[in-house]
Amino acid sequence: MNTPIGANGRRIAPGSRTAGTRISAWLMNPGVGHVETGQATKEAKPAGHRWWQVMCLSGLDYFSTLGYQPAIAALAAGALAPLATLILVAVTLGAALPVYRRVAEESPHGQGSISMLERLLPRWKGKVFVLVLLGFAATDYMITITLSSADSTAHIIENPFTPDWFHGQNLPITILLIIGLTALFLRGFTEVMGLAVALVGIYLVLNLVVVVNSFMVIARNPVPAGDWWTSLTTGHGSPVMMVAMALIVFPKLALGLSGFETGVAVMPQIRMRPGDTEANPAGRIAGAKKLLTTAALTMSGFLVASSLVTTILIPAAAFQPGGPANGRALAFLAHEQLGEVFGSIYDLSTIGILWFAGASALAGMLNLIPRYLPRFGMAPEWARAIRPLVLVLGAIALLVTIVFDADVDAQGAAYATGVLVLMTSAAVAVTLSARRLKQRWRTFMFALVSVVFLYTTVVNSIERPDGLRIAAFFISGIVIVSFISRFQRSTELRATSVLLDEEAQAIIRAAEHQGLVRFIAHEPVRMSAERYRHKLAHARAASHLPVDSPAIFVEVKIGDFSDFAEDIVVRGLTRHGFPILEASATSVPTALAAIAMHVRDTTGIMPHIYFRWTEGSPVKNMLSFLFLGQGEIAPMTREVLREAEPNLQRRPWVHVG
Repeated sequence: MNTPIGANGRRIAPGSRTAGTRISAWLMNPGVGHVETGQATKEAKPAGHRWWQVMCLSGLDYFSTLGYQPAIAALAAGALAPLATLILVAVTLGAALPVYRRVAEESPHGQGSISMLERLLPRWKGKVFVLVLLGFAATDYMITITLSSADSTAHIIENPFTPDWFHGQNLPITILLIIGLTALFLRGFTEVMGLAVALVGIYLVLNLVVVVNSFMVIARNPVPAGDWWTSLTTGHGSPVMMVAMALIVFPKLALGLSGFETGVAVMPQIRMRPGDTEANPAGRIAGAKKLLTTAALTMSGFLVASSLVTTILIPAAAFQPGGPANGRALAFLAHEQLGEVFGSIYDLSTIGILWFAGASALAGMLNLIPRYLPRFGMAPEWARAIRPLVLVLGAIALLVTIVFDADVDAQGAAYATGVLVLMTSAAVAVTLSARRLKQRWRTFMFALVSVVFLYTTVVNSIERPDGLRIAAFFISGIVIVSFISRFQRSTELRATSVLLDEEAQAIIRAAEHQGLVRFIAHEPVRMSAERYRHKLAHARAASHLPVDSPAIFVEVKIGDFSDFAEDIVVRGLTRHGFPILEASATSVPTALAAIAMHVRDTTGIMPHIYFRWTEGSPVKNMLSFLFLGQGEIAPMTREVLREAEPNLQRRPWVHVG
């Protein structure tokens, strides 16, 4: 059994762990879950959950919009609400669903459209673009947590059986709900999934009861339906004018599209088939398509039916701000038609699913953040562990709730902005993908969908500019924190592995046979025989390299310098009679340090590396190292080695002349 090691390097006897060690072990417990990169090619185990269970997780966000979507439609469109909802359903089934089924095919590990767009932009342009999209994703998911919890609080307070002393306590109640959600995720994901299935199942059944009962009421007394039809036909003119008016108000109903990005984000929770691999998870993709299609069809049916019955049966004045049906149209019908007891049961179900809607958003963030920021070097490695990340996200949610004073309306603009930007990016991503594959018809259709989503996003941003301001705050926070983290981690030994080809191994064995391994760092720009002789002579003169000592030139070419870590493949060759090790890496100092330590570990001989001082401004060289992987090579190589190997006696030697 392995014995844990404390911070002072001493082994800790079983049963004598300190409180800090126990807390650290609990936080970093891999049994709770670490997010993997999705690059493995071994056969995957059939772990995870069935697609319909995961649909309930993403449906917490999607289906919970039934709590307020009918009221939003009635307030925005009046008698036209059912027609505007039909347009929303057409966009859902004809635009959003095909887009996200394609996204599920191309990003089966849950990265969504962000990963698709990342591949189209190289280097830092791609990284910055991803950070901006992650900012909008954070806006969407974080506001989902805070807004849904605040809306859940509103339903608690508005229930007729709620004690009077609850009124005016929106903020503390919402804070308690968010703390409870965070605590549930700290326990583990199995509990979250089980509760999601129960809440969604109960909520949909209760909504079905309310809707069916409402249609029965209309059938027994068709007068309200006749009044609505008269108002519709006399107040809006021709059918063409009705459709035009419905299209104008459609952007205000766009929150009814909010569940698709979450549905893709939680894809990694879907169980794969035996024989599937992480590189080709066909079972997961098929399950995700079933999830998206089933959720879209179910929600579309409920949206049309609920919009129709609420518009017909509820007076228009009740939808106004402060009215009894504002933000809770179906709950209003449940109380009015089925009594206070059933209405309260319905309220409890709505409260539960709205509170837990934050679970799907939190699950989405727990999938996205570890897949991008640590890989970019823009978050600490502990961000791959679930529990520390849950605590950080929970704290941010509490801060946002306090800033907005748990006000649902104040957060609505940011929620809509985050949803629409992500859906627009998804439509653009699949359009570019179809174009790359020369699928002309699909390219045209997806381009048309992109225009629809872009129009909706622009109109929403013009009408509700607060959404962009709030999103800009999240984007700025992610970009600033990410670059600070990149700076702090810049001197890590970022190579995931070092692989030497046969010729490189032969060169190292020849040096090992003589008992010495001496490297000369050489920039692979001027590679004439005279240049190599000059570099060798300088090392002997300036750094006192013995004349009879063999030396190996090491040349590092910069690949994608915006990447943080990668495997370093070293190729051996002979040029002008000189042995050379050639590698490609994201950073010259990191590569040189990694190669030196690899040789030390495989040969048992301490390597020496010889450099010349780099000319130019130290500040400019430092920035060049941070963003381009070059700059002041010698001192940065020494710093990487110092951080990677605290023991001076085991640290490869660095000589500068």
